[in-house]
Formats: sequence, C-alpha cells, structure tokens
Amino acid sequence: MRALALFSGGLDSVLSMKLIIDQNIDVIAIHIDTGFGSASDKTKHMQNMCDQIGASLKILNLKDEFLNEVLFEPKYGYGKNFNPCVDCHGFMFRYTKKLLQIYEASFMISGEVLGQRPMSQRYEAMNQVASLGENEDDLIVRPLCAKLLPITKPEKENWINREKLLDIQGRSRVKQLQMAKDIGLEGFESPSGGCLLTDISFSQRLTEFIKFGKLKVNDIDTIKFGRHFRLNDGAKLIVGRNKEDNKMIDNISNDNYVAVFIQDLPGPSCLLQKNATPSDKKDAIDIVISYAKTNTEELYSVSVDDKLHKQKKTKEKQYFQKFFV
Repeated sequence: MRALALFSGGLDSVLSMKLIIDQNIDVIAIHIDTGFGSASDKTKHMQNMCDQIGASLKILNLKDEFLNEVLFEPKYGYGKNFNPCVDCHGFMFRYTKKLLQIYEASFMISGEVLGQRPMSQRYEAMNQVASLGENEDDLIVRPLCAKLLPITKPEKENWINREKLLDIQGRSRVKQLQMAKDIGLEGFESPSGGCLLTDISFSQRLTEFIKFGKLKVNDIDTIKFGRHFRLNDGAKLIVGRNKEDNKMIDNISNDNYVAVFIQDLPGPSCLLQKNATPSDKKDAIDIVISYAKTNTEELYSVSVDDKLHKQKKTKEKQYFQKFFV
C-alpha cells in the first residue's frame, strides 16, 4: 500500500511520514511549489530528509495554479499578512488527490498538528481544509494528531493502525524534537513559519507590487531578494544586499527588468524595470553608484541594459531611503 504526503520540508512533515512508513506503507513525499515556500532552493534538504526515513520525493510546480486559484481571492481569507493558509492547504490536498491514481496510492497524509498554527490548524480550519481538498472519500490522515480527530477511512479499513498514531496538540515541539532524536534524524529544520507569505516584509512588498500591476509567476523571485525602491515615475529598482543576494538576483530571468551595474568596480547586482522613464533611470543610476564604494570626484560608467551612462556620485545612499518599499 502507498500514501502520498504533503511535504513542506519541515520536521512535522518528516515525522508524519515516518509514522506511516513504520507501518509498512510506502510513502511518496509531494512537495508543491507555489513559488512562495522559501527564498532559497530546499531541494537538497528535502531529499536528505526523505532519504533518512525511506520516502521518495516528487516536486510539483503549481505556481500558475496557485496565483490563479488561491492567492488573491481565498475563500477563508488571510492570516496576519498575505497568507491564505486554509485555502493553500486545501489547494495542496486537492491537487495531491489527483495524483492518487497516477502513483497507485490509497490515501494522503500531512504534518498538521491540532492547535499549532492559529489560522489553518484549528479543528474548524482542518475541516475547511478537507472540504477545499475535496475529501469526500475521507482519505486525509494527520498522523501527529490523529487520535484527537475523528477516525478516517484508512483507519476504519485497517490500512493503518490508529493506535500507532499520535495525539500531539499545541505549539510546543518537545515531543517532535524527542521523536527526531529517537530516530536519529539529522539536519532537520528548526521550527519556523517557512512560507514567505507569512513574512511581514515580503507581504508588504507583494502588496506594494500589485498596486502597480498584475503579479505573474516570473515576478515572484523579484520580490524575494534585495532592497526595493519605487522611483518617482513608478519604476521598480532592486539592489542586492550582499553576496548571496547578488547571486540570486543575477539568476533572475524576467524580461520586464534590465541589469544595472558599474563597470570595472565591485558593487551590488541591480535590476531596473525596463520601461523606466529617463528620470527614473537617472535616479536608479544615482542609487546604484551610492551603494558601491564610490566617491564624488570620479566619473563612473554605469551599464543600463548594455548601454553606458557616465555619471558622478551626487548623493549618499541615505538620501534614497524615501524610495524604499
């Protein structure tokens, strides 16, 4: 028998899978990529977690579907920030359910814990998630808190033993950390929100972005990294904060932005919206110069979309804080 697990990469997801694997059930971890899970690529980490417990990993790219079906019109609203947690979990179950036949699996599991998160892991919210997930067949099992919830079809049919499931509830991770120690799990993530949509800074950037246009999949990465400036005529400028930021910005592929950098001088990686007015372009150049190791005496060659602009440093970077997003 086989089960499909919603897999975030977090400890609760790993332990839930282990509880089912220990009942001689084959488990495939389904990681649904909405585009907002993390600012970094967690594939190696997730594969490591799966390897340690004997699960296989499949990654499902549903960025377009998430934008079109969930993010902007969630039935059950948002949490403190831009996080439609209930609708997101339901969305993940709905699409995972479509894979049951493909992978010859019988039921689904998740690492949800009753009472752990105030929006999506209340008893009422779990029922809402199940409804959105089209769980008419009663095929969703939450192994970490199953004994606190009504018995499910996989338990009734003796596909799994309910007595070997748990009754964890609340925000304390004491039991989970002890379980991880007992099974010798190494390199697991420390408890955190995980989803960028729960992050106040990211949510503010996202809210600000959609005031100026429709969000598309290839815009998501532009919101994740760097300092963000909204210039006088409306163009967005992104300036890398550090080496890691610069690397991620350099890897962004978005036809709506052009690269901006100072020739022959170390400085931050920067992206400017392609439709920037001449005035915004000049401000962008000023900002890029101010964030590099420059002085007011020299004339700098700044490349904007492969075109050179000669300009001196006119202002310190503090002046441009008025443009911060």
